[in-house]
Amino acid sequence: MDQWWKPSWEAAAVYRSRVRGCLLGGALGDALGYPVEFASLDRIRALHGARGVTGLVPGAHGAVGLISDDTQMTLFTTEALVQAHAREREKGIGGGWALLLRRSYERWLETQTKSGPREAAPPQSGAPTGGLVTEAWLYARRAPGNACLSGVAQMYAPDPLLPLDGRPGQVNPDSKGCGTVMRSAPFGLVNTADAAFAMAARGAQITHGHPTGYYAAGALAAIVAHLVAGESLEGSVLRTLRLLERHPGHQETTAALREALDLAAQGAPTAEKVETLGEGWVAEQALAIGVYCALAEPRVEDALLLSVNHSGDSDSTGSICGNLLGARHGDVGLPHAWVGRVEGRARIAALADDLAAECVRG
Repeated sequence: MDQWWKPSWEAAAVYRSRVRGCLLGGALGDALGYPVEFASLDRIRALHGARGVTGLVPGAHGAVGLISDDTQMTLFTTEALVQAHAREREKGIGGGWALLLRRSYERWLETQTKSGPREAAPPQSGAPTGGLVTEAWLYARRAPGNACLSGVAQMYAPDPLLPLDGRPGQVNPDSKGCGTVMRSAPFGLVNTADAAFAMAARGAQITHGHPTGYYAAGALAAIVAHLVAGESLEGSVLRTLRLLERHPGHQETTAALREALDLAAQGAPTAEKVETLGEGWVAEQALAIGVYCALAEPRVEDALLLSVNHSGDSDSTGSICGNLLGARHGDVGLPHAWVGRVEGRARIAALADDLAAECVRG
């Protein structure tokens, strides 16, 4: 991983706020969208009024603020990056992040197949102990994607040295589900845009082999990296498009991002405009919807609500939009009343602080 800047105290504080914002914003968007995932726009409006969802609403068993597999996997991604960075800093051992990431996703899989920490399998020899897998609140199955489940079970770790050549990956080679992109923002918090793109794309290949699936993951991470560095959202997307063009097979991801940019320039945003980008079940559509909503609505609250009020994968599009808004504005720019009701908020913030502190120390 690249250490791309030596922060002053003020820069470190801004960085910490953006790391927190990215993870908490993603969790908030996830929690807003999770109760209406799978519902059509007409159904959402029938249940919640003409404006659709206007805040956190009850989901399963009447609970408010529950996160889904999107935030779960994002947190396990973050934990792996903390471990990889610490290993490199303390022992001078780099390049092992892919194996640490695979093992972290295997621990996430434990939370989807066991009832609690006591049933989880003991860690493999040499693997980190403790951490998220010990926390009972994460043992909840919240509609995880089939490719994520089957892909992690194959225990594949990509080779970080192999080129991203646009060929199908080894695992689920035909799958480009949004499970790649919804978990990939953390790569942009610890890297330059180029390095974030490469790491996220390879990390996506643990579960999804379709080039569009892994390129969309890389694109989100690159956009986040530019935002953390202080770029505007539009500028971050444009720079990421130039990065994408260097990779064979980028066309679907590029076309989706350009469609999002063009749509954001067309005036007042609506749910109907969101739906012209797709439903978000596949990676490039989820990314495009998240980008469009973050660009089209100037207020954070309105952008988040726009990103979940549509037919389709509302929690994934909300999560991506929240990642982008949080990385752009920091945690201080998020609606605190909503954030305070998100499941696991304190633990998410603590993990974000761990990541920021580790990278600043490095």
